[in-house]
Amino acid sequence: MVIIKKLAELTGHSGAVYALEQGEESQYIYSGSGDKITAKWNLNTLHPEKFSAQLPGIIYALSFLPSKNILLAGTSEGKIHVIDLAEKKESKILLNHNQPVFDIKYTDFNKNKVIVLSAGGDGLLSFINTTDFSTIKLLKLCNEKLRAIDVFENTAAVACGDGFIRIISISEQKVIAEFAAHTGSVYSVKFAPDGSYLLSGGKDAHLKKWKLENSEWVLEKSIPAHNYAIYSIEFSPDGKYVATASRDKTFKIWDAENLDVQLRVNKDNQDGHINSVNKLLWNKLTGQLISTGDDRKLMVWEINFNNPS
Repeated sequence: MVIIKKLAELTGHSGAVYALEQGEESQYIYSGSGDKITAKWNLNTLHPEKFSAQLPGIIYALSFLPSKNILLAGTSEGKIHVIDLAEKKESKILLNHNQPVFDIKYTDFNKNKVIVLSAGGDGLLSFINTTDFSTIKLLKLCNEKLRAIDVFENTAAVACGDGFIRIISISEQKVIAEFAAHTGSVYSVKFAPDGSYLLSGGKDAHLKKWKLENSEWVLEKSIPAHNYAIYSIEFSPDGKYVATASRDKTFKIWDAENLDVQLRVNKDNQDGHINSVNKLLWNKLTGQLISTGDDRKLMVWEINFNNPS
């Protein structure tokens, strides 16, 4: 049985919120919004910190690089802004895309070379060297938008607007597998914490579970999880549960193994969001789940899993 309690509503943005990212310590998170502002929040005090960055474009993607104390912000202008958090100023702008940047992820699988990946509305996957933030490669994946990336070790999964998921070798910077996944755009992809399977969500509102068998990605389960597109997928810290966020104004919590729904959160039953839920972040240390969306609010949730004997 899943018990949920809303701890706070964090307000301050004047536009829809599209991005959430874990900060340098467990109590800090960052948000990016249609108001073109990146804000920092303290989950201990449940108040904003004295930090914000005003950018020239809508902020769709955030990625924190702990090794450098740098926040990367991808915008509607196709730019990636490199923000030095120690100096509290922008140090560089990366011009890798000519369409909006919808997601940014990094991998430190190679301990000597941290690589950043960015997904653009131009169908390009960008590989960036964090030593000097130079471009390693621009890889064209499709003629539609790239919506999301997830990384497990040396492998990246990319959600593509043509309904395909493309699997990338990060070290080789090439596609090693691709498969038709959803009717319409794929909006979200997420590896299980141990990399044993992949979840995806699409415009078709289905949640799908994929496993790698004999070098091919095989569909293990597909369920009509929401009424509209699934925008975000997040695993609980222990990997036993997964949360999905949707344009249908809800987020849901599922048993990760069998994808049985455990809880549905909306305005009526838990005082949830009144508009599209765009992004989820499940804090790995505190266990708090943060949801945000078009209503401009960040909601902080305490979740308890009571398993009857």
